[in-house]
Amino acid sequence: MGTPPSTESYLSIDHVQCIQCTHSLLYICVHSDLYTSIVLIQRSDQSPQRKKKRPNRKKEMNALAATNRNFRLASRLLGLDSKLEKSLLIPFREIKVECTIPKDDGTIASFVGFRVQHDNARGPMKGGIRYHPEVEPDEVNALAQLMTWKTAVANIPYGGAKGGIGCDPSKLSISELERLTRVFTQKIHDLIGIHTDVPAPDMGTGPQTMAWILDEYSKFHGYSPAVVTGKPIDLGGSLGRDAATGRGVMFGTEALLNEHGKSISGQRFVIQGFGNVGSWAAKLISEQGGKIVAVSDITGAIKNKDGIDIESLLNYTKEHRGVKGFDGAHPIDANSILVEDCDILIPAALGGVINRENANEIKAKFIIEAANHPTDPDADEILSKKGVVILPDIYANSGGVTVSYFEWVQNIQGFMWEEEKVNDELKTYMNRGFKDMKEMCKTHSCDLRMGAFTLGVNRVARATVLRGWGA
Repeated sequence: MGTPPSTESYLSIDHVQCIQCTHSLLYICVHSDLYTSIVLIQRSDQSPQRKKKRPNRKKEMNALAATNRNFRLASRLLGLDSKLEKSLLIPFREIKVECTIPKDDGTIASFVGFRVQHDNARGPMKGGIRYHPEVEPDEVNALAQLMTWKTAVANIPYGGAKGGIGCDPSKLSISELERLTRVFTQKIHDLIGIHTDVPAPDMGTGPQTMAWILDEYSKFHGYSPAVVTGKPIDLGGSLGRDAATGRGVMFGTEALLNEHGKSISGQRFVIQGFGNVGSWAAKLISEQGGKIVAVSDITGAIKNKDGIDIESLLNYTKEHRGVKGFDGAHPIDANSILVEDCDILIPAALGGVINRENANEIKAKFIIEAANHPTDPDADEILSKKGVVILPDIYANSGGVTVSYFEWVQNIQGFMWEEEKVNDELKTYMNRGFKDMKEMCKTHSCDLRMGAFTLGVNRVARATVLRGWGA
């Protein structure tokens, strides 16, 4: 591997920043007179450092493959034309941009940003922006496609999109995150918009990120609060948005249990993931009389067979930033959380956690997919044979995007709603979505996942044809 340029070669170099490229090292030399020089040094493909740093893409590839598989199964049930099927699967636009920012210490850092705009047949494209070290095009593509079907299942006038920047937000200061967000917005501002593509928060981002995007976008297009959702309340954010996904999970669970002659009250729940979605779902379910017997997060897992006091746990996690050490339950192995004895399992963290290795050990009778793609296709088959009922992610966690739609509507109207109206409308949409999904299950003699996918794909396909597909 090559060596970096020395200060003997560049008399006024203040520092040297190295960027690893596919076949080379790129040295950016920043001089005291603000002059920047670039030195490119070729490197070997066989570098062991290169091999160590390759991200593991298996999970993302599985997410994309599973999404495509479910789409094709739904397409087959619907009898779609093969050319239309192919058209629906291919993204409308894929964007990849370079984002270079000065860091607080004066060095230069470069990041890669992505935005996949999957489909706009039913309206502006909609989807989150995530900041994570392993943001990859395949993962973003899969999530964008899922958003297309999710918005159609919820019957809100959107298509699907997803985006992100490959970075570790925990290693960036607030000012560095702001600069990165503003540069990313500068690169994509002419490709997003109130009636084009409306971003929202995702993993590693939040209301403050949306505020920066709004401000930077408005410099080019005038004040435009509807260009993003999930904003702070003071900038046009909607009341009830913070709890929306978790509340939608609760409404979906309620609808599913009612279908089986049950109610939330008295049921035993295990929740994997105690972030925004998992914690709100736990709080709202416990208020309905559900018993939360085990929860987990990145710090560990805890269990109390008599039920965990969720209010006390929420107060504890605010102070200690995790469930580990909570004295109202005993610690358990975090890897066992999915197979704990319960009536209802709610995976509310990462994708691909329920797989062929653990599916046979799952004891829950119902699984509510609060996370995106928590169950892989192999596990789906195993659980189906066991008689486990799965409420699919594209319906179960659609509460967030539904209330994002309410926020967008409020911003366009310039008329804000009371929180009670937001929650009442969300319940109406979730109940109607469940009813529509069950109708598709009856029509095509399929499970809930295929019922949701056929519902979403059919709505998008009809809108595509009506707008003159193939003309």
